[in-house]
Amino acid sequence: MLEKIKTAEAILVGVNYGGASLEETEKSLEELERLLETAGGVCFAKVIQNKEHPDPRTCIGSGKVAEIRDLCTAYGVELVIFDPELSPAQIRNLEDSIGEGIRVIDRSMLILDIFALHAVSGEGKLQVELAQLKYTAPRLMGKGTELSRLGGGIGTRGPGESKLESDRRHMKRRIAALEEELRVLDRTRRTMRAARDRSGIKKVAIVGYTNAGKSTLLNRLTDAGILAEDKLFATLDPTTRKLTLPNGESVLLTDTVGFIRKLPHHLIHAFKSTLDEAVYADVLLIVVDASDPEYAEQLATTEELLGELGASDKPTLYVFNKCDRGAVQAFRSLGTYADNHRSVTVSALTGQGIERMLAELQELLEAGKKRVEFHIPNAEAGALNLLYRSAVVENVEYGAEEILVTATVDAKTHGMLRRFDPALENADEE
Repeated sequence: MLEKIKTAEAILVGVNYGGASLEETEKSLEELERLLETAGGVCFAKVIQNKEHPDPRTCIGSGKVAEIRDLCTAYGVELVIFDPELSPAQIRNLEDSIGEGIRVIDRSMLILDIFALHAVSGEGKLQVELAQLKYTAPRLMGKGTELSRLGGGIGTRGPGESKLESDRRHMKRRIAALEEELRVLDRTRRTMRAARDRSGIKKVAIVGYTNAGKSTLLNRLTDAGILAEDKLFATLDPTTRKLTLPNGESVLLTDTVGFIRKLPHHLIHAFKSTLDEAVYADVLLIVVDASDPEYAEQLATTEELLGELGASDKPTLYVFNKCDRGAVQAFRSLGTYADNHRSVTVSALTGQGIERMLAELQELLEAGKKRVEFHIPNAEAGALNLLYRSAVVENVEYGAEEILVTATVDAKTHGMLRRFDPALENADEE
């Protein structure tokens, strides 16, 4: 069980490499500060190093290392967080250089800490532990008795820490066991997906940058009652609920873990089964915080990660959220995408624009569908059940020899029931 720890102060370190924009480095540090706040800490100071290339030994120059050491010594700061990813050797060298009792972690380790804090389901905890062992453990090797970090603190949380006190062979066995457990869970998830596919119910995945309002939107649409906080990665485990559209059709709506810039690839791999909800969805709702000045960069990150997952070719509705906070910004955002993308502006918090969003989603799902009158013999009345599951049934008339059913169907369902469509039957005879 995770222990609540006292608020920790930390020094945040950014590195502006040659040719990079100082503004981008500062923005990334601002996001790192928000990640720290989500983990329960506060920023004491920010340090930026301008450097052509990272120092292979400490990432930053000796002068900056000394500056950080002086700050830690003078003000009792015990945590230093680097925005760029650090190698195991760099972490060891930095901790040796800055001083006794100072912890050095990087952005990826901080994200892992937040994931450990927010994992609720058994699968989520397994995924966090696996990611921590694969990423964090090698960066803590070679410290002997100092490996024990069960006392708590940012960058030390989660189910994987106690394993770091064991030898490498034990850790390898643990990693193998976790991977096998996750494979079993993944097979179960695939079985559930197959059952959903057979049911014919369309699947819609809510994706987007962390804290864009995905959970609030799911709560608004389905009364899911899931946690929705103004924090990064408030939701880690996926939640699926049934949503009934205005035309009466039901879809399965799934909230997914949020994206973030510099999301470590090992996390994408560890959470593959969760992120696959986007891969196997029929439609994506990409939620964007339209009130955030960085919405364009966040949207670009989301689209890039969807491309890495192989889900960039899905029918997509862009949902520019939080327009109650900045309507002008929201409509400017919409203007950017309206010409080439299906887009709406909403406030998941107040409900503004939700009706139009549902209408757009319904139209997107109906693309490629057609209205058909089926003539089903009474002896094959079971076909009617398939229509109720996979189509929008408008009218049913029971006759002495057959059932007349008017329904809006997609190409797959139409093909399965083509023998009951006189128009197709006559075309086949010709």
